[in-house]
Amino acid sequence: MAVRGSGPGRDSQAPADDAAPAAGRSRGGRRWYAVPLRAHAAAARRRLHEGDLGPAPVLLALAVTWMIFQGLNDNFLSPRNLSVLSVDIVGTGMVAVGIVFVLLIGEIDLSVGSLAGLSGALFAALNVNLGMPEWLAVIIALISGAAAGGLQGFFFARIGVPAFVVTLAGLLFWNGLMLYLLGPDSSINFSEEGLVAKLTSRYFTAPVATYGLAALGTAAYLLVSFRDRRRRGAAGMPYRPVGEIWARTGLLAVVAFATVYVLGRFEGLPLALLIFLAVIIASDLFLRRTPYGRQILALGGGVEAARRAGVYVAHVRISVFMVSGTLAALGGLFIASRLTSASQVSGSGMLLINAIAAAIIGGTSLFGGRGSTWSALLGVLIIQSIASGMALLGVETPVQFMITGGVLLTAVVFDSLARRAADSRGRS
Repeated sequence: MAVRGSGPGRDSQAPADDAAPAAGRSRGGRRWYAVPLRAHAAAARRRLHEGDLGPAPVLLALAVTWMIFQGLNDNFLSPRNLSVLSVDIVGTGMVAVGIVFVLLIGEIDLSVGSLAGLSGALFAALNVNLGMPEWLAVIIALISGAAAGGLQGFFFARIGVPAFVVTLAGLLFWNGLMLYLLGPDSSINFSEEGLVAKLTSRYFTAPVATYGLAALGTAAYLLVSFRDRRRRGAAGMPYRPVGEIWARTGLLAVVAFATVYVLGRFEGLPLALLIFLAVIIASDLFLRRTPYGRQILALGGGVEAARRAGVYVAHVRISVFMVSGTLAALGGLFIASRLTSASQVSGSGMLLINAIAAAIIGGTSLFGGRGSTWSALLGVLIIQSIASGMALLGVETPVQFMITGGVLLTAVVFDSLARRAADSRGRS
C-alpha cells in the first residue's frame, strides 16, 4: 500500500528513504544504509523544488512573529505571558488535532466549534443542574462528542451527503442543542475546585518534577530513535546516522529545558500543556506507526487507490469523524475549564475558524494526504501568539481578524502552490 504523509512525522523518515540508493554501502558482506549529509541535502533540495518544505516555514514564521512582538512590547516573551499563552492554546489546539484527522482524508468538519460548546454545556448541565459526579459527566460529554461525530460520518460515508453539508447542518443543530441545555441564562457556572476546573488551573512547581519530565521526555526520544535505527537496520532499510540522532536529541533537550525554566519562573509547568502534548504524541504515533493510521493517510492520497489497496473506506471515514468529534468535545472541556463556566463563548464561530486555521497554517494540506498532528501545535501557537501580541499592543478586534485572515490566506496559497508542484510531477 502506497502511503503518503508529511510534517514532522514524515520528515523524520523522508531523507533516509529518498536517499537510500546513494547511501547504501557494503560492510562485512552485509548491506548497510547509513545516510551521508550530502544525501540529506539532495533530498531537501528535491522537496524544496517540489514545494514540500516541511515544518521549516512554520517555525520560521513563529520565530519572526515572536521577535516582532517582543520588539514592540517587552512583556510579550515574559514568563507570565508565555505561561498564559501555553494554557490558552490547549482548548483550540485539541480541536485542531481532530481537524487534522479530517483534513488528512481530504474532507472538512464545520461542526467542531458547536460540538466543543455542546460538550461544555452537557458537562455543566449534568454536573451542576442534575448533581451527577464530575468524572461521569466528563465521560458522557466525550462519548456524546464521539457519537455526534460518528453520526455525521455515517451520513457522509454511507448516505453520500457531502461532508461540508452534513457538518454545516451539524453546526446549527449542535449549537441549538447547546443553547437549549444552557437555558435562559445562556451560561452555567461550575466549581473552581472541581476536576474540570483544575485541568487549566493546576501547575507543577517542584523542580524535581518539571525538570524530571523534561529529562524523561528527552531520554524517551533518544531511546525510541536508537530502537528505530536498529529495527530499520535489521530490516535492511535506511536509517538515521548516530550523529543526526544526537543532534535532534540535543535540540529537543534545549527546547524542553528552556520551556520548563521559563514557565517555572511564573507559576510552573501547566497540567493542560502536558495533556495537550501527550495527545499530540499519541495521535502522531497512531497515524505513523499503526496500520489503521496509514489507512487514513492512504485515503487522503486517493480514494480509489486506497479502496483497491484494501482500505475499508466507509469505516475509516466514519471513524475519522468520530475522532474529530471526540477531540472537539475534549477541547470544549478545556475551554470551559479556562472560563470555569459553560457558555456560548465555548462554541463560538471563532473557535471553528481558529481550529481550522491552526491546522492549515501548521502545514496540513486542505487536499488531504499531507500533514501531521504536530501541525496543530505549530499553527495554534502562531494564531494565539498573534492574538496575544495584538492584545498587548491594544490592537482593535477588527484589525486582529484581518491580520489572522491574511495569515490563513498565505498558508492556503503556499498549500495550493505545493499541491500544484506535486501535480506537475505526477505525484497526486
